[in-house]
Order: sequence, then C-alpha cells, then structure tokens
Amino acid sequence: MIKYRLRCACGHEFEAWFPSGASYEAQAEKRQVCCPDCGDRDVGKAVMAPNVAVRGRDQEDGLPAEAIRPQFVAALREVRRCLLATAEDVGPRFPEEARKIHHGEAEARGICGTASGEEARALLDEGIEIVALPALPEDAN
Repeated sequence: MIKYRLRCACGHEFEAWFPSGASYEAQAEKRQVCCPDCGDRDVGKAVMAPNVAVRGRDQEDGLPAEAIRPQFVAALREVRRCLLATAEDVGPRFPEEARKIHHGEAEARGICGTASGEEARALLDEGIEIVALPALPEDAN
C-alpha cells in the first residue's frame, strides 16, 4: 500500500491510499480519483514530506495514542464515504463485473460489492486491481 497527498484543481488537498504507484497512475488516468471535498476528478499529486517511522514512540505529532485512533477512524470513514459515493454497488456480482470491466466487456466505472476471500485472490491473480475497504467500528454492530 502507498499513501499519496493529492490536490484537486480547486486547491483542496487530501490523502489517499493505493495498492501501488501503478494503481494510482491507472486510476488517475481514468479519472477515478475524486476530491472528497468537491468531487473534482482533476486530481494530481501534491508535495509530500516523507513519513519516517520511529521505534518505541507511543505518540505521533505529540498526541497520545488514544487521541490518534479517533482521527484515524474518522479518516477511514471519509475515504469510504468518497469511494462509495462514486461507485456503483453491484453486490455479489462484484467478481463477474470486475472481470467484464477489466476485459473491456463492460463500461469502465467504479464499482463496489462483495467477494469472498477466494474470489478476491483470484481477481488479484488475474491482474485485476481491487481494494478491500477496511471495517469500521460501527460495522461490528
């Protein structure tokens, strides 16, 4: 996974995670990356400082660990909201529809749905880029 700091044509900056640099490039070329603030799809990389991990630290940016978790969960909620707002929910047809899009048999578009672990591995083995959305605390309720 790789995290990029991105900027839309309106000047909004945000961060997004991608399975690889190539995945970002492919999604950006197809205008599948959108600004969570305004929905603009004219998005490019912004200047980003490197993130260096320091062992033994229980704080980041001077915040206690218990203060970081809510910020992380809030960021995940925003990522999910943006992704799901721009994707067509194809439900359990996800593996089939992803293959059709990959092979040019269906319109290229953002989709979401469900796939078993085995189906997801098969898609990845076929070179079809997919991303599993992380579970959030409210998903357990």
